[in-house]
Amino acid sequence: MLNYIIDNHKTYLKENIHKIMILPTYHFVPPNWNYTLYFILSIELMENFRFNILKVIIFCLINNKLPPDDTSTPNDTVEFLLTNRDDVLRLMKMERRIKKTHNDTVLGSHWFPYFDRFKCGGVDLSSSEVLQAVGPYMMEERRERIRNTVKNRSYSLCLVVEGLTDFGNVSAVFRSADALGFQSVHVISCDSSKRYRENRHVSMGAEKWLDIELWDSAKDCFQVLKSRGYRIATTHVGIDAVSIYDMDWSCPTAIVVGNENRGISDEALELSDLHCSIPMKGMVDSFNVSVAAGILMHHAVCDRTSRLGSHGDLTPEETQILLAEFSLRHSKSMISIAHDYAKRKAATPKPKL
Repeated sequence: MLNYIIDNHKTYLKENIHKIMILPTYHFVPPNWNYTLYFILSIELMENFRFNILKVIIFCLINNKLPPDDTSTPNDTVEFLLTNRDDVLRLMKMERRIKKTHNDTVLGSHWFPYFDRFKCGGVDLSSSEVLQAVGPYMMEERRERIRNTVKNRSYSLCLVVEGLTDFGNVSAVFRSADALGFQSVHVISCDSSKRYRENRHVSMGAEKWLDIELWDSAKDCFQVLKSRGYRIATTHVGIDAVSIYDMDWSCPTAIVVGNENRGISDEALELSDLHCSIPMKGMVDSFNVSVAAGILMHHAVCDRTSRLGSHGDLTPEETQILLAEFSLRHSKSMISIAHDYAKRKAATPKPKL
């Protein structure tokens, strides 16, 4: 009986096992499950941590408390995020800066978007305090996965997608960006008349771990990117285009890919610093936009690795801040834990001088 239940819910269990939390002296409520059954579990009484988690899941399965495998909702899509700017902003937790200033050299010569500050009402938590608060409530495997991901992240390269009409392509680009260590992705006027309902499965949830910024025009986007120290490289097939294999990708660069049919807009071409292209040897003179973006990003990462030794280039301070950011994005319960920590911090009497 148990084997049958597990086999028929492997997908859900695999995708959601990391979300389940065991909190000492807390009530345990598996996230997003619509029922009022509470479990009080104590870590001190557990003989086998994983087995106790599994017993809770099996209990809910037997009692028909587990939601079906496909739990996506209409607003759980890349399309919804890109048409609701406030929802994109809410993905990012630590306080952000918009433009680079002379004071940013404290953290590094490259652009980094976060302050070492997470606002919890009237209380600010530093990245070290965030990690101290939420760390004990994350599985070690998950913490290690986040550490390895942040170690290989960089803001020295960013991706810009302009005017794409298929959210499936946008989703595929997001997935490639996350996999290759890009943290920053910009979307310019992404307006689709074609609904692509399966894009959540294409992106595999990559949008959760990226810094996504939305823009109404190439002019607005490029102006901000240049203020952050990026050169703008638009992909374009023309006589003035430079091969991507002849470029030095160790320089801070924003890679711009364009519309599936029209390519890069005239405005973006005019405002960019250089045009680049992927050399092709066949009869067809273009790639699918998501494929082109993947090739560009992969080559840029390989070039940076050969020149610099690695693609990831965050300073120790930046690494700690991004670790805190990822930890807060891990689940909604992490935000609640951080707020509880902030309340205890505010209630702690300050020592008298």
